[in-house]
Amino acid sequence: MPFVPPLAPLLTSARPPCYEVAMIKDFAFIAYSVRDVPAAAKFYGDMLGLEKTDESGEHWVEFNVGKNNTFGIGNGEDLGFIPGKSTGLSFEVDDVNAMHDKLAKQGVKISEVHKFPNCSACFVTDPEGNVFGLHQRGAGK
Repeated sequence: MPFVPPLAPLLTSARPPCYEVAMIKDFAFIAYSVRDVPAAAKFYGDMLGLEKTDESGEHWVEFNVGKNNTFGIGNGEDLGFIPGKSTGLSFEVDDVNAMHDKLAKQGVKISEVHKFPNCSACFVTDPEGNVFGLHQRGAGK
């Protein structure tokens, strides 16, 4: 059952304490944990064509994705993030079949292309074992 706040705070000018701090306003970045940052940076840069940002270094690399998004890689073990266990990220592509074929020809571990009612997607495993999707809107028809 969903939480229903009491009506009293809503009927007064006082705001409930949970609204005193601004709520989430945007994504800051998405990050995957890797042990070998230079090798992972080469994979994401060379294989996927992602462009590094100026925030990149030896232990942390950021890539520009789209207009205002950032994808980062770094060793997050000290923070409790186990390399090779990240999932959930999907990159939007213009042609999922072409990307699939390009990566498969280069020996990248990649699933078959799955067609869904409103999209198509395949899933890639990076050299560390992290999994991400390649997604194409409207390609499932």
